[in-house]
Amino acid sequence: MPGELDALYDTDDALQPWHALGVLHLLPTETSSCIRLAWQLRERDSQQAEDCLAIATRESERSGKALSPQEHWLARLTQAELLRLQARLSEASALLAGLRAQDAPSLVLAADLHGVRADIATGAGDFAERDQCLRLAADCAEQAGEPAREIYYRAMLARLQVLRGQAPERDLEARLQDAAAWPPYVQAALQQLRATRAFRRSDYAQAIEAYVRCHQLALSSGQLHLAIIAASNIGNAFTSLNDHDAALEWVERGLELALPTAWPSAIGSCQSQVGEALRHLGRLDLAQQRLDEAEQTLRPLQASRYYAIALRYRAELALDQQRYTEALERLDALASRAEVRDLAMDLRRSRALALMRLSRLDEAQAAAQAGLDDARQAQVGDLQVLAHMVLAQIARERHRQQTDAGQLVQAASHLDQALAAASGIQHYSPPIELLDLQAQTNADLGRFEAAYHAAVQAGALRERLHGQDVTGRMLAMQLRYMTESERAESAHHRALAHAEAQRAELAQQTSGTLARLGAIGQEITTKLDAPSVFAVLERHVHALLDARSIAVYLIDANGLTMSSVFDVEHGQHLPPHRIRLDAEESNAARALRERRELLVALAPDGSDPSQVPGTMRTLSALFAPLTVGDRVLGVMTIQSPLQNAYGEMERLVFRTLSAYTAIALDNARAYSDLGDAQKQLAAQEKLAALGALVAGVAHELNTPIGNSLLMAGTLQNKTDEIEAAMSANTLRRSSLVRYLDDARQAALLIHRGLQTAAGLVASFKQVAVDRTSEQRRVFDLALTVTDIVATMMGVVRKAGHRVEIDIPPGLEIDAYPGPLGQVLSNFINNALLHAFEARSHEGVMSIRARSTAPGWLELQFADDGQGIPAELLHRVFEPFFTTKLGRGGTGLGLSISYNIIEQLFGGRLSVQSSPGQGTRFTLDLPRQAPLRPTEGEVPLHLGADVPAQGTASEVTGAGFAAEVPATGQ
Repeated sequence: MPGELDALYDTDDALQPWHALGVLHLLPTETSSCIRLAWQLRERDSQQAEDCLAIATRESERSGKALSPQEHWLARLTQAELLRLQARLSEASALLAGLRAQDAPSLVLAADLHGVRADIATGAGDFAERDQCLRLAADCAEQAGEPAREIYYRAMLARLQVLRGQAPERDLEARLQDAAAWPPYVQAALQQLRATRAFRRSDYAQAIEAYVRCHQLALSSGQLHLAIIAASNIGNAFTSLNDHDAALEWVERGLELALPTAWPSAIGSCQSQVGEALRHLGRLDLAQQRLDEAEQTLRPLQASRYYAIALRYRAELALDQQRYTEALERLDALASRAEVRDLAMDLRRSRALALMRLSRLDEAQAAAQAGLDDARQAQVGDLQVLAHMVLAQIARERHRQQTDAGQLVQAASHLDQALAAASGIQHYSPPIELLDLQAQTNADLGRFEAAYHAAVQAGALRERLHGQDVTGRMLAMQLRYMTESERAESAHHRALAHAEAQRAELAQQTSGTLARLGAIGQEITTKLDAPSVFAVLERHVHALLDARSIAVYLIDANGLTMSSVFDVEHGQHLPPHRIRLDAEESNAARALRERRELLVALAPDGSDPSQVPGTMRTLSALFAPLTVGDRVLGVMTIQSPLQNAYGEMERLVFRTLSAYTAIALDNARAYSDLGDAQKQLAAQEKLAALGALVAGVAHELNTPIGNSLLMAGTLQNKTDEIEAAMSANTLRRSSLVRYLDDARQAALLIHRGLQTAAGLVASFKQVAVDRTSEQRRVFDLALTVTDIVATMMGVVRKAGHRVEIDIPPGLEIDAYPGPLGQVLSNFINNALLHAFEARSHEGVMSIRARSTAPGWLELQFADDGQGIPAELLHRVFEPFFTTKLGRGGTGLGLSISYNIIEQLFGGRLSVQSSPGQGTRFTLDLPRQAPLRPTEGEVPLHLGADVPAQGTASEVTGAGFAAEVPATGQ
């Protein structure tokens, strides 16, 4: 047998021999192996672990041999862990009630007993018990001479002490320095400790780095729960850095891992973080849905820290929704919970904000100041920033109520301190609200230049967070998820195929059969369409089995029926037909419902009522469900006119062929889905281009309109002050002169800003109409290109580059200006992202056009950037090819541009480039584009919905001589 699997969490490599023997598919019947394997699978695959324990119990009962003390203890610990993960804490605790550490068969099992009890205490909110159990677990492991277990438990305890602001009982600094020397599960715990320490001192970059390592190490060592929580904490760290789209990406990654487990703590924690990220992105309705789901999911764990954090985020959401009384009630309820003491600083800040909104300013001031003092003492930089912001808001509210200019000065001071604290945090972006608040406060104090700079800085940050870059990253994230999922599926399929081949070896098949099966598996799993899969199957199956009748059924979209997609009898293809999944008389439906292989024998005299007259007399039949992982696709059957045609060898061959067929059909469906996804991403890229236009308009209009609004508001305030002075007979000549000077300056700025905005709107009008439609029209190329470039000049100027246009007037073309604009926008974005990367001086892009042959013109786009390496030049038009995946590039822009020019315009697109010499795209376009095609594509259907017809391939009769259930399920 493979290794003993004695570690607290063994690595995937240690479990690989079990995979190779197929033990994870055909559970071992040796009791000790079953229990040890269950212990290692408790988080990797909880259902498989339960199956292992059930097999061990049945084997013990069958053989009459009682479990050894070691086996009994390990089985109890495994079952308790499975119950704890399902949040069935009272059952888990009761299961361990009869076990005493002093009675343990070994100190290692005593240590793990304390460890499991610590996990149960965590969910139950008994934190003193949790800490004591972790100490005892570490001490037992130390006495047992198990340093890896000892360091694991001590690292877990130290992390909890760091969260409470306490010094760890044992100095693990040396262990952190040589973390790589320990097994991966210990490394994961040490990296989690390192991340928590970094988080506490606001070093979020190091915290993210450590949590990412923790996430990867936990996955490789079977600690799925820790991997999920690490992903959630990475999202939390990105939220602290105000990088909310990255936060959302990571918590959604954690949620994808958590959902299949059905573990409330893992799912609820991720749902909470998703809600918090959505709240920061301003999606309050979606945030409330996620947080409500989290609160419901975590209800069995109301005493846990996970639940407390969900309640805290719910209180923050109530603040954003202006439900201040509800927020205050939630915050007061949270303040009494022992497990949230490390969150107390942030709770005080939130409580101060709620009190301020309820006009309880003195209480708000005291709460905010206490939060600031705590944050300073703990050296938590981002909470100092937020506390100063709240104090500034309180001072502004006092000014509003009392018209005390000194309060404005105090507010400005707090805002300056907040920005100073923000500048001391690595990779930290100050909140947009802080910059907006500073701009407004400086404007109220008459510091117009400082107000203007703050407003510009806020606008730039807002654009960075919500503009085209975020759109590109979201598209890239979707693509990355799709690619990673496809790779994971392929790897899983290869593993299944390998496992089936190993099972064939264990059955001691002949070398010729093995060679043929391997060749079939290799050939069939490379096919990416269903007809090719069936052709391979039909070509090879007869050399291995008596399959004079063979059929494949796939479940229909309605989930109620399955249809035959391949049905051959004596070389003749039979008409398709449909079977209800709940049909009691159908063996195919029964095999699918029970998800097991069926061997059916019919009466030799042909008296069975299932025998269809005029068809092959069937005496033997095999049915097997087509499964991939936990999913069932349909059923495959072979039938023979011979009695006892299928022995154990034939059933193993048929089982292997069924697995290959399931994998191949799933690959075909995935490939079809990928094609659909490519089309969808292409559509999203077009929408992203439209989003870029809107972002360009918003960017260009934001500054003049924003400045005009700011000046108008300031002028209104000054006018109110003059009017009040006139009413009180306190108006002085100097005040009036100063007011007139301010009013003249404000009016000049307002007029200039609105004049600029009006000119920009006129330029954008035609481009917006073209971009939102693909209508064909005759247009002047020079005018259209000028308008298109105008929409991009904001981002071009911001990057420090320029665009030159050299197109003769009167050069007209009958085509589609909107798609042409998308092509040119892609070229400009591509140059900004790739050609001028890390460039310190101005880059130049040029657009030129000229007439060539009659009815044709040439349009060139060139840049003087760094060029494209020769080894990449031939791939630039491939879909999904990019060197900037996840950093602004999706790999679709040039591919879409190529399709637009080649297919829509009927032209040609080529590229010339060399490193250091820039890049030139040449478009050869007809002056009159061809008519657009009207015919559509026919989608691939697996298992078409067709009228039911009878066939001898489906053995359905109730009068069979015998039905023998399959083995090796």
